[in-house]
Amino acid sequence: MARQGLALLAGIVWTLPNSALGLLAGLACMPWGARPEWRRREYALAFRRMPHAGAGGALTLGNVILYSCDTLDTPCFTYAHRAGLRSEPCISLADHERAHVFQYMALGPLFLPLYAACGGISARNRFEYAADRYAQRQRGWWPWAAA
Repeated sequence: MARQGLALLAGIVWTLPNSALGLLAGLACMPWGARPEWRRREYALAFRRMPHAGAGGALTLGNVILYSCDTLDTPCFTYAHRAGLRSEPCISLADHERAHVFQYMALGPLFLPLYAACGGISARNRFEYAADRYAQRQRGWWPWAAA
């Protein structure tokens, strides 16, 4: 248990530059309705009701989740479903974003360049595919894991 706590702490520190960007964005949007909340299960500070994030939109930066809904525990479609690649049931937005938090804690400052190199916001991006897989099965958040 102590090892797991140290690993979590190391991941939080490793992705701190990304989290700082998320915190800055969330705080900057508070005058327009964004509201912070601690999400223990996601190991993240979340800002709900983020303006300009689109209906049901979310963005994770390190240990900070920015989302437009009233609650992170909302159903959403997978990237593959929205792109018309597969018909899949809805997943939990919270579970999907938690996978991104784990990815950030593992990759730290390397996350954003690797995410961009894998295609950015796209159904074919291995990071999004892994986050959807995690939301469906509660395992498999690593982007280079076997399906």
